[in-house]
Amino acid sequence: MVKKNHFLVEHREGVSGDSYRVVSMTALHFDPAHMLSFDLETTGIDPKTARIVTSALVTIKGRERNDIEMLADPGVEIPQQASDVHGITTEYAREHGQDHDEVLAKTIEGIREAWRAGATLIVYNAAYDLSVLRALEPSFTVDGPVFDPFVVDRAKDQYRKGKRTLESVCEHYGVVLDNAHEATADAVAAARVAWMLARKYPEIVQMSADELMLAQATWFYESQKSLQEWFQKKGKDVPVNTAWPLAE
Repeated sequence: MVKKNHFLVEHREGVSGDSYRVVSMTALHFDPAHMLSFDLETTGIDPKTARIVTSALVTIKGRERNDIEMLADPGVEIPQQASDVHGITTEYAREHGQDHDEVLAKTIEGIREAWRAGATLIVYNAAYDLSVLRALEPSFTVDGPVFDPFVVDRAKDQYRKGKRTLESVCEHYGVVLDNAHEATADAVAAARVAWMLARKYPEIVQMSADELMLAQATWFYESQKSLQEWFQKKGKDVPVNTAWPLAE
């Protein structure tokens, strides 16, 4: 039995492969009217080495919405490939950005404060963004419920053809996404997709936080294992993360 952040997960190796069982977590439910949607734009695609360029925290409570976006000076060169995605250059970040570690600390405190207030954290592809935080601050743990629209959509509509990027999923659910790869725009869009998923699949809202976290971890694992097997059949040695919400 291992402690997976705020909740305990029992990992058992069985005949049919890995299995997981949530042992204990605060008995909350996902409330689409009380969310903190979070997004990072970074220096690269590897969560173990990426540094923050922008961090967005969008609080939604009922009809009220509060946006916080912070620009950071990552302290390193921003690769051109990353700048091409989010539009922020090294020079701009150095001139206008806050201290990187301050942005990191404010981001983590904002997430922890939301959990203390009973909000669900919305993160599209949580295994990336949350793992970036963990790599930059090893003391960071997942101490509250997370809802990952990427994982839920892929599990609930697994046979739908097409990409599962945020832009593609927004288009599928009729969610407007202006300025893709701008942190606040992405966070708002992720929250709207989460709301749409809750409406389309009401059983998600009825699940306890324990059940929802376990379901997402299981769905992610099964999907990633299938991807891993597909690569193996093609003779490709491609590393595939199977852990959620924090990559191993």
